[in-house]
Amino acid sequence: MNSHKVTKGIERAPHRALFKAMGITDEELQQPLIGVVNSFSEIVPGHKHLRRLAEEVKAGIRMAGGTPFEVNTIAVCDGIAMNHTGMQYSLASRELITDSVETVVSAHQFDGLVLMPNCDKVVPGMLMAAARLNLPSIILSGGAMLAGQVGEQYVDLSTVFEAVGAVKAGKMSEEELQILEESACPGGGSCSGMFTANSMNCLTEALGMALPGNGTIPAVMAARDRLAKYAGMKIMELVEKDIRPSQIMTKAAFENALKVDMALGGSSNTVLHVLAIAHEMGVKLTLEEINQISAETPQLCKLSPAGSNHVEVLDRAGGVSAVMKELMDHGYLNKEVLTVSGKTLEETISKMEVKNKDVIRSVEDPYSQTGGLALLFGNLAPNGAVVKQGAVAPEMLVHQGPARVFNGEEEAVEAIMGGRIHSGDVVVIRYEGPKGGPGMREMLTPTSALAGMGLDSSVALITDGRFSGATRGASIGHVSPEAAAFGPIAAVEEGDIISVDIPARKIEVELSEEEMESRLNRLKENPYVKKDLKGYLKRYAQYVTSANTGAVWKY
Repeated sequence: MNSHKVTKGIERAPHRALFKAMGITDEELQQPLIGVVNSFSEIVPGHKHLRRLAEEVKAGIRMAGGTPFEVNTIAVCDGIAMNHTGMQYSLASRELITDSVETVVSAHQFDGLVLMPNCDKVVPGMLMAAARLNLPSIILSGGAMLAGQVGEQYVDLSTVFEAVGAVKAGKMSEEELQILEESACPGGGSCSGMFTANSMNCLTEALGMALPGNGTIPAVMAARDRLAKYAGMKIMELVEKDIRPSQIMTKAAFENALKVDMALGGSSNTVLHVLAIAHEMGVKLTLEEINQISAETPQLCKLSPAGSNHVEVLDRAGGVSAVMKELMDHGYLNKEVLTVSGKTLEETISKMEVKNKDVIRSVEDPYSQTGGLALLFGNLAPNGAVVKQGAVAPEMLVHQGPARVFNGEEEAVEAIMGGRIHSGDVVVIRYEGPKGGPGMREMLTPTSALAGMGLDSSVALITDGRFSGATRGASIGHVSPEAAAFGPIAAVEEGDIISVDIPARKIEVELSEEEMESRLNRLKENPYVKKDLKGYLKRYAQYVTSANTGAVWKY
């Protein structure tokens, strides 16, 4: 066992003395040492209750004969970080989380890990750490927030963001906004739609790295506490059988996860994170492969922001396991992959069933014959761009219009809120990519403002930055190469005609190759510089790669 490096032999007496300083007994040191890596935080509503769940995890570990040690890492609340400097740190925090988990685990030589994330970048960060360390590991997430309610309407965080635009457009009063603000987020948990956090929590199940229910059981339910206890017990079985992430997160498992993602209509950010996790695991994945999976996989669910249902409704309908069972029964999934249950996927979900076919549709009657995400290519995005096509109005699946160009989110928000964007426009927000942002900020404020003003069905938005999982409309992100790397998006000028054809997977600007090259050459002679950088963001910008590679670091 790994822990023998710090517990066994006469030369480890000083190490044992330090354990005993913490009240650890000789009997406890004879057992496997399990790291419970908790991302508890009092500033993140999705993580505020993780101390409670950690106690259940540790109880499960002790019940199964292990010795738990709770350690910590950071978390960022994307909602609170939105639309200011804080959002530059959101994606960037993923690499810090991965590195910090690697550091604390390697320094103390645990035998197994229970990783406790919940919100956006923490889930992929911990999965990347599990891949890097390759110790027996299991994910136990914090669970989804319940939806709020105003009258008969169910609401969530995205409703509040969109309401800001409605107030600016005179379609809602400030008093109504205040009521919504008080009601939209009724308690702890990851925000209740199929936003990035819940998308990634669902994919932990689909990858085989979490037990059934991890993606959908609400944070406040006793079932979440029981799941935490079972996760603590299960990690001991994984340690005993020496089942490691490399045996679970195979190419087939990633393909399964992407198919489930397409069926759920998950956040566009999942593409970024799945690529990064696969990279860490040494599994080769490309945008072209993801596009093919999308083309072949039906969308079975439409949850907020694409539809009116929330994660708690999906949970009552059977959860991720029921979605997987429907896909597996029709030959879409590899059923022989191993999961943290210690069994194959088929054995793990064989008794699951869809309990509400209005929430989880059948393969024969899907919302769409293709998946919820699409990858677009063309002279504006030679290396690809991502759109959550399942949340795009039908009339915007094909769109052409004049570019309205902004060098940064703030400029675009000012124009949108000021009523200077009109039906038919194509809003271009650039220099918000991984390097150019830096940090590839999410753009929930401008997309929500457009939706709140009723322009989401007539205006497209294109960026080298990202969109929140709460975004809906023709919002196309991850444009690669980014503007800061002199990608074509840097050459776009006000009034250029941009064409988007989501079914055909195309995104083009009406410029000749010669004109595009001429503009980029002029730009290289006098490059646009947004700001002086220092600290972590400066280091991040130096090492981060393009979105089409998952925005991983290259040393």
